[in-house]
Amino acid sequence: MSDYGHGLEFGAFITPSNADPERVVGLVRAAEDAGLDLATFQDHPYQPRFLDTWTLLSYVAGRTERIRLSGNVVNLPLRPPAVLARAAASLDLLSGGRFELGLGAGGFWDAIEAMGGRRLAPGQAVDALSEAIDVIRGVWDADDRTRFRIDGTYYQVDGAKRGPAPAHDIGIWLGAYKPRMLRLTGAKADGWLPTLSYLPGLDEIAESNAVIDAAAREAGREPAEIRRLLNIDRMDADDGRWAEQLAGLALEHGFGTFILAGDDPAEIQVFGRKVAPAVRELVAAGRA
Repeated sequence: MSDYGHGLEFGAFITPSNADPERVVGLVRAAEDAGLDLATFQDHPYQPRFLDTWTLLSYVAGRTERIRLSGNVVNLPLRPPAVLARAAASLDLLSGGRFELGLGAGGFWDAIEAMGGRRLAPGQAVDALSEAIDVIRGVWDADDRTRFRIDGTYYQVDGAKRGPAPAHDIGIWLGAYKPRMLRLTGAKADGWLPTLSYLPGLDEIAESNAVIDAAAREAGREPAEIRRLLNIDRMDADDGRWAEQLAGLALEHGFGTFILAGDDPAEIQVFGRKVAPAVRELVAAGRA
């Protein structure tokens, strides 16, 4: 059994399609109505079929009351980290502390380069993400009245003013699969956010957790500081068996947040009203 001590949370992973913007907003409201904790959107600024994710996050924050919001994950190569940090803090303040920051190192480099972004090799992209996390946390550290400087290979900040501070401690969640990204997650992030269908098997989940845990300890952190989140598709037609599968992932691998990908409002209702309570009950029993 793996237990990182995180309470269970459930969310939705909604396609930011621009074909019917109000339907997208309606799905977020349906997720909130179903009792889900989190609504998330992929971020592909080069995709003309999608709404801009940052604009969408800001808009739905004003159309909802309780549900938390995040990119899943935000495209760092097209969003400069110092500006992104201020935008994230501003949205967190405006929404009453309901924003989290899912971050990705980048992919689809042809499309990124076509939009004016810098093409990076995989190792370079991880190093750039590491620097970006330092920049973001430096901006958020508004209690430090000194101007800060970061002279990185990919990002430079020279005497920038800090602030504003977010309304709450925004979580930085990384979409990570390979060893370097997993080690960065353990060293600097607040959450690991993979997609189940991209993970080869349960053995790989355990190995990834071990890499994150080792990197956390090496950085002087407790592994429990890092929330384990998971994007999922519907796993079983039977709601009870689906709940058992998710409870197994929580108990055996320490996942505390499950985010359902899909744009079916009926399935969102089932996930929030039936599956999530059943998972909570099964996990409580298993931990007891």
